[in-house]
Amino acid sequence: MSNASPAIPRNRRKVAIVGVALADCGRVDEATPYTLHAQAARRALADCGLDRSVIDGFGSAGLGALAPIEVAEYLGLRPTWVDSTAVGGSTWEVMATHASDAIAAGHANAVLLVYGSTARADLKARRRTANLSFGARGPLQFEVPYGHTLIAKYAMAARRHMHEYGTTLEQLAEVAVQARANASRNSDAMYRTPITVDEVLSGPVIADPFTKLHCCIRSDGGCAVLLAAEEYVPDTARTPVWILGTGECASHTTMSEWDDFTVSPAAVSGRLAFGRAGIRPSEVDVAQIYDAFTYMTLVTLEDLGFCGKGEGGAFVAKGRLQTDGELPVNTDGGGLSACHPGMRGLFLLVEAVRQLRGEAGAHQVRKGDGRLPRLAVASGTGGWFCSSGTIVLGRD
Repeated sequence: MSNASPAIPRNRRKVAIVGVALADCGRVDEATPYTLHAQAARRALADCGLDRSVIDGFGSAGLGALAPIEVAEYLGLRPTWVDSTAVGGSTWEVMATHASDAIAAGHANAVLLVYGSTARADLKARRRTANLSFGARGPLQFEVPYGHTLIAKYAMAARRHMHEYGTTLEQLAEVAVQARANASRNSDAMYRTPITVDEVLSGPVIADPFTKLHCCIRSDGGCAVLLAAEEYVPDTARTPVWILGTGECASHTTMSEWDDFTVSPAAVSGRLAFGRAGIRPSEVDVAQIYDAFTYMTLVTLEDLGFCGKGEGGAFVAKGRLQTDGELPVNTDGGGLSACHPGMRGLFLLVEAVRQLRGEAGAHQVRKGDGRLPRLAVASGTGGWFCSSGTIVLGRD
């Protein structure tokens, strides 16, 4: 399709995700992050069948001195709309929200979002990577001297939820067990061997109450998502997945400014996204939730409205999160088992789209009557519950 002005009024255009793809993921020792960006971008274009000339918007974060300009140049793109939002793990849901708004308003026609990282390979090769000390200056300087690491912040929040609502270590462990059960069906997952609650609980403690299996894996990998205006959909090769509603929220950086450790900013981004989509959480068929730690999954389920506050521990029991469960969550295995190369938010969108299109293979979710999922939600969390972005997607 040409870049000619579309017939549909640009301030009312619907927006769909028309292409998704993974780069090589897991253990990728020879690639560079740029290689993974390019690989994912080419595969996403091949997935949708559109020509690269339709891309006039580009979003990237976490790579290059002038992200996303440096990455766009590497990919041979000269976009007229760019975004380099960087709000941690929720970056990609927030960036997709901005891209969707831009397309709907006519500021862009097709926006490519790409991410790639060799976090595992860099660690293995002892290559220097980005400094993650978080705050020698500014507000965080008051926490950094006490060694309050990122994982410690999540652990402290989890302990508060346990104190407040009686959430147990066994319930948190269930999140990891079910993520691994989903990963066992996914040939692309980095870890596929099933685990038990006892194995999670008996592992080495990383930050109380989290043992190793409560924490995300470290992998290499990349992926890409292409969003386009509705008039491009007839020229695409795959079933479109429509953006129905979005929401974003920024909360805090210093823990002292967080009002309630048991409530994440997804409580706001989720309310906005569901309200704008005009649906209720109970209508969602599948959910992709950022899971750097087991507590993230549990509290985000509460805050998105899938269960009441304090009821997350009971909600995640009895296999409810597995691909054949009542609410399949992180159907590819999530960051706990499938892949986590640094920022996982864009992978949530890729998996949600594949589930709605019926292209997830052995880990495909189907309703009791064999129907494919109709509605999905992807919700990313950044920092230590510092930000959230939530997107509601649908096939119709």
